[in-house]
Amino acid sequence: MLGTVLASALLLTGTAPAVADTGWAPAPIAWTACPDDPESPPPDGECGTLRVPLDWNAPHGPAIALAVGRHRATDSAHRLGVLLADLGGPGSASAEFAVTPGLLSPEVQARFDVVGFDVRGTGRSEFIECAGAGEPPDDVPTDRAGFAALRDYQEKAVADCRARNLPVFDHADTATNARDMEALRRALGEPELSFLGISYGTLLGQEYAELHGDRVRAMVLDSTIDHSADLERFLGDRAAAADDAFRRFAAWCDGTPTCALHGQDVFAAWRKALTVTAGVPQQQNGLRDRVLKDMYGPDWADVGQVIADAAAGRPPVSAQFAYNYDSIRMAVICQDFDLRIRGFAQYSALHAEELRRGPVMRGSTLGHGEAMACLGVHGLPANPPHRLDIRRAPRILLLNSRHDPATPYAWALSLHRQAPANTTLLTWEGAGHAVYPKSTCARSAADRYLLTLEAPRDDVGCPA
Repeated sequence: MLGTVLASALLLTGTAPAVADTGWAPAPIAWTACPDDPESPPPDGECGTLRVPLDWNAPHGPAIALAVGRHRATDSAHRLGVLLADLGGPGSASAEFAVTPGLLSPEVQARFDVVGFDVRGTGRSEFIECAGAGEPPDDVPTDRAGFAALRDYQEKAVADCRARNLPVFDHADTATNARDMEALRRALGEPELSFLGISYGTLLGQEYAELHGDRVRAMVLDSTIDHSADLERFLGDRAAAADDAFRRFAAWCDGTPTCALHGQDVFAAWRKALTVTAGVPQQQNGLRDRVLKDMYGPDWADVGQVIADAAAGRPPVSAQFAYNYDSIRMAVICQDFDLRIRGFAQYSALHAEELRRGPVMRGSTLGHGEAMACLGVHGLPANPPHRLDIRRAPRILLLNSRHDPATPYAWALSLHRQAPANTTLLTWEGAGHAVYPKSTCARSAADRYLLTLEAPRDDVGCPA
């Protein structure tokens, strides 16, 4: 359905094709005060619009508008250029973040114009929003009939969402967003970009480095997506990561008197909570999802309280991503990865592997949920998974926590192995998702690299 010339080239070669010169050029961005902000932006926060082709294979055809935000360098006399930031999701509004980039250190804000753009389908860039399709079937089917019901439901959900959000729905994969990013660089008049990507934003950085590595000044990828992952690793690695994080919680709870489960067998309490909620699949999935999302912080105290409440018959409300993650994942993740499950037999084998690698959490609600959402998507992915090829890029700094429940540490290791000549891996020995906001050690290393281009030549570690 969404196959493109770019997708065909990637399938044939496994590497990023060269981008042809089409004669298309972006218009400069006209910067104005940001509209509809609930809080007043700082004096140097401003917003603009970038018009890009809807389809990069038809650059002179219909165009769409992408929202862009900018926070000017506070020390303009020593400005180093533009730092483009993407906070991932998919679904995060990076233009809004750029206007008030409090996550970044004052030193980085002083030396860079911080810029962010809402990738297709997010924020103010052709926002993708799907209507509810009624109560979904259990996304952990136990028989062929249950699998068929789930597949039928997802096919209808995808078809309805696509119809509501054409034409952008068919042009929202991350390789397309990377071409938008190059258009943004050109519109800004910058010879090169520095980049900070977190979580799914790391895939945008990887795609850009493959296509335009010679335009990268510096790049930090925090909590990395491994675009080479096949369906089995996509599910299995995340299942193992979720269990690893749970064991970290159990160790914390055993040593923390304020934990709601302190003094108890944490694993037994968890099994009881799962048993209590087993009669209502959506309730049990909500429990597993809430615990997984709490591990992002991590918020160990809430994990303990949630499990205690569920075991006592008080199940929690499931946590959800902000923005429109549930909608946009069908247009983005399902085109960035080949998550098509052909039938119940294949599903059963994959789920058995999930349970083998993640018996405590019974798999990852994140990875499993994304794969099940993609049941309704047919055809080859527009941006098929492949091994990383960033030979034209400078050294890239990878950050990952050893106990990340969402982007497994195994993915950071895999990415590092794919590009050993120009990647350095910094491992934070803590738990949770996204390292830059959590670790002073990691943030200092990332800032030093962004400011001076002095990246560690050898892999390094930061204590929890």
